[in-house]
Amino acid sequence: MPSLSGGLTCMINFSACLFQVRSRTIGELLAPAAPFDKKCGRENWTVAFAPDGSYFAWSQGHRTVKLVPWSQCLKNFLLHGTKNITNSSSLRLSRQNSDGAQKNKPHEHIIDCGDIVWSLAFGSSVPEKQSRCVNIEWHRFRFGQDQLLLATGLNNGRIKIWDVYTGKLLLNLVDHSEVVRDLTFAPDGSLILVSASRDKTLRVWDLKDDGNMMKVLRGHQNWVYSCAFSPDSSMLCSVGASKAVFLWNMDKYTMIRKLEGHHHDVVACDFSPDGALLATASYDTRVYIWDPHTGDILMEFGHLFPPPTPIFAGGANDRWVRSVSFSHDGLHVASLADDKMVRFWRIDEDYPVQVAPLSNGLCCAFSTDGSVLAAGTHDGSVYFWATPRQVPSLQHLCRMSIRRVMPTQEVQELPVPSKVLEFLSYRI
Repeated sequence: MPSLSGGLTCMINFSACLFQVRSRTIGELLAPAAPFDKKCGRENWTVAFAPDGSYFAWSQGHRTVKLVPWSQCLKNFLLHGTKNITNSSSLRLSRQNSDGAQKNKPHEHIIDCGDIVWSLAFGSSVPEKQSRCVNIEWHRFRFGQDQLLLATGLNNGRIKIWDVYTGKLLLNLVDHSEVVRDLTFAPDGSLILVSASRDKTLRVWDLKDDGNMMKVLRGHQNWVYSCAFSPDSSMLCSVGASKAVFLWNMDKYTMIRKLEGHHHDVVACDFSPDGALLATASYDTRVYIWDPHTGDILMEFGHLFPPPTPIFAGGANDRWVRSVSFSHDGLHVASLADDKMVRFWRIDEDYPVQVAPLSNGLCCAFSTDGSVLAAGTHDGSVYFWATPRQVPSLQHLCRMSIRRVMPTQEVQELPVPSKVLEFLSYRI
């Protein structure tokens, strides 16, 4: 009986933590629905914030991507309340007038991509980052520092590259044979784009070389669901069906290692801001926090109590985790699951510090400053919550500064006390 009592106590504590602290709703962008509108095809598979915080974009379904100035969106929530139903006619009008004197001023508009949109990614250029192409004497496009691009991955396997300010189609990348499930730009401003597809491959594109495909990364035996660059652009994580979590060296385009631990399809991944941690989300009801440099699992965030055994974790359940995102403070992780909940976790706690209700969620992402979490749903709408606010400790800020330039192996060789090594390695 003592073990039963202890289990009940643990369950009560977990439930208390789960339901007492609710995140504050910031706003909603509700997709307008016509009386005879099809319910299928409206899914919001992806949401994205521009690197400079100027734009927010989401796929509303039915081939369309909507872009709104993020600062104006926040002001509208404050002035008019949380709910905001987007107006397609006004968005199209804004796009038509986008080539005037206010070319680089953020304004609201819509892009028709020609097919169902599964993935989005913003990219911006750094001029001193040269193309890896040997012959760089002539290019169709020369991207300036003020250029902001949007990549859209489509149902037909194509990737379209758009100028965010004008809505003009710049490039049409054709090589995948199946759905482009995810896209990610290298954070270093090189305009290297990686695409993940249901054709079981990842493809590396150089937009500074007019969208030339540089490399095909093979290793997945089934669909590839998601991919993410490390903050220094040296490493790529890709996840997919059949429990797959792969790490790639993006200087040599070779596989570093395969991470073992999940019991079901892995559908989302994200690196911490210092690159020392990697979060992966799976249909096995778990989010794992890994050390990507060693392959060790440092923390597990469970979405089902008690945790399912491997045989049940690998099957159908109502706790499939759909998305995961690291906050820019390096302390918090957000996860979205099929149990109609969004959870905010601290990396040093094994229970959610805040929760929010959400039905039919599919994806989530933190704003550029980390103050807001956006989540997309099956009906093409987006919901926003205030994230947990906490001033990081000086120790944590120092740890992040060190880990940005030192992998785990180098940290472990530092001549410092063992407790300090454990802290720097995120093991305490």
